Amino acid sequence: MAVFRMNFPSRELRQSTTVNVIIPDNAEDKIKTLWLLHGQSGDEDVWLYKSSIERYANAYGIAVVMPGSDRCWFTDTAYGKNYFTFLTEELPEVCRRHFRALSDAREDNMIAGLSMGGYGAVKAALTCPEKYSYCGALSASLDITREGRPYDLNEWRSIFGFEINDARELAGTKHDLFALAKKNYEEKKVLPDFYMWCGTEDSLLDVNRKFSAMLSEFGYKHLFEYSEGNHSWKWWDLHIKDVLKYCFGKK
Repeated sequence: MAVFRMNFPSRELRQSTTVNVIIPDNAEDKIKTLWLLHGQSGDEDVWLYKSSIERYANAYGIAVVMPGSDRCWFTDTAYGKNYFTFLTEELPEVCRRHFRALSDAREDNMIAGLSMGGYGAVKAALTCPEKYSYCGALSASLDITREGRPYDLNEWRSIFGFEINDARELAGTKHDLFALAKKNYEEKKVLPDFYMWCGTEDSLLDVNRKFSAMLSEFGYKHLFEYSEGNHSWKWWDLHIKDVLKYCFGKK
């Protein structure tokens, strides 16, 4: 395996940005790719430093692309940086231009993330289901309305809209994962398969259960597992292996 650190000027972010890319040895055409997203306190390096993702990727012979995104919730922000468009459109274009073996076929592309990145991965999968065959979400922060949870309104407004006065106003919008799933169901769209995990000591367990129940109600293929664990890297490093197993088969 080789790890490439790539800097390039992003048209969507209007600044230089950095992405880490794991490429398997003896890479040929049609390499399967995992687009792997960090949490709110992370960056493009955190998966490399806090987990054994390079070793796990080597076992499956896959590429892994790890972008940085600040605290943007992988959203086209109100302050003009289009992190969602960057993730789903520009980043794949740039990576496939520089790493020509990366496949652009839906069946060869998976997206996953933890916490905030879990939200971003599920949002991408629900908004652009034609781009991904699988989606993995670890300890995902799935309810953007922040029902019952503290949040910084000024930060939320800068990301999701300066006009909002309460996060609950985001219910039913393109940022609401529950609303997006329902919309896809009503439009009879084919979605990626979902793998979800959350720890029993994690405050996000209830919302993950709720989201899993909704996927089941709509008949979407998914696997939701919960077990011992809290909101920390000890458990994300362990369960990213379950994501890979679900997406790429047993190793």
